[in-house]
Amino acid sequence: MDNLALLDLLEEQGRLERQQWVQLISTYTPEDSEAAAVKARAVAQSRFGRDIFFRGIVEISNYCRNDCYYCGIRRGNRKVARYRLSKEEILECCAEGYAAGFRTFVLQGGEDVHFTDQVMIDIVSAISGTYPECAITLSLGERSRESYQALYDAGARRYLLRHETADAAHYGLLHPAELSWQHRMDCLRELKDIGYQTGCGMMVGAPFQTADHLASDMMFMAEFKPQMIGTGPFLPHQDTPFRDQPAGSVELTLFLLSLCRLMLPDVLLPATTALGTARGNGRLMGVLHGANVIMPNLSPLSQRRKYMLYDNKPREERSAEDSIAARDADLHTIGYRLRQGRGDYQGRN
Repeated sequence: MDNLALLDLLEEQGRLERQQWVQLISTYTPEDSEAAAVKARAVAQSRFGRDIFFRGIVEISNYCRNDCYYCGIRRGNRKVARYRLSKEEILECCAEGYAAGFRTFVLQGGEDVHFTDQVMIDIVSAISGTYPECAITLSLGERSRESYQALYDAGARRYLLRHETADAAHYGLLHPAELSWQHRMDCLRELKDIGYQTGCGMMVGAPFQTADHLASDMMFMAEFKPQMIGTGPFLPHQDTPFRDQPAGSVELTLFLLSLCRLMLPDVLLPATTALGTARGNGRLMGVLHGANVIMPNLSPLSQRRKYMLYDNKPREERSAEDSIAARDADLHTIGYRLRQGRGDYQGRN
């Protein structure tokens, strides 16, 4: 079966066999990618029209207890100027975002032991109480089921936890032995079981990655059915063990975005910051390949330069209002527009 036929099959049944995934990923051509993008745009527009949801990221801390080999804020990087936001600073970011039209706040950070359940419950409750019509998304790594439940009860309704790779052996090449692939997978299932709109995702072009690894990622997501998928190209950081590894392919990332849209038509699919870093128009290209979410930064301007997961991350210096206006203007050039609102997942799973 040729690749165009495999794309038809994926659109029809929402999954492929392993060898079919490997074939698509390892042999696709620019023509195959364009055909996938045309299909993905049509599917996305059938669900969302030409509306793109926007969420405001608040990077609450660049402290992290983990030492992942690819991450610029890893515990072992002594060159990082560390910071953590106070509750008051986080609420100020939300206030600016709310005034600019944001209705989803994404609290993202390293696995900082300062942000205990008690601290985070206080913060989440304050945001939920002040902005009851807004959605709160957390992206704070691996925590206990009890912690996830407590934060859900406090008002958080979405959680992003990239699985990074669905292959346990590959996971072991990207992380120190103290981190467990099985535990990460257990966390994802616990989040979904609690009731979170749950997001996962992989790094495209991560060191040692093969087409078979990516096939495992796609097969895992077809089974898990996340409500969100956050995926972007691997980008090296100069102060990590992977500093000399090549960056992931933008072309493959865009192709995989289209495949994700065909596989899970209702999924909330961001055009990530990493994609925009790898290529100046990467986020617009992501939209044209099936993405329907962008995530501008609401963090304090004074701290944005310190949250560097990879080299050359854009150092956006605009206010929330100016950022939204600029993003909307960019989207209009390709026939899309920003849509205000929570943008909840509307699928059945």
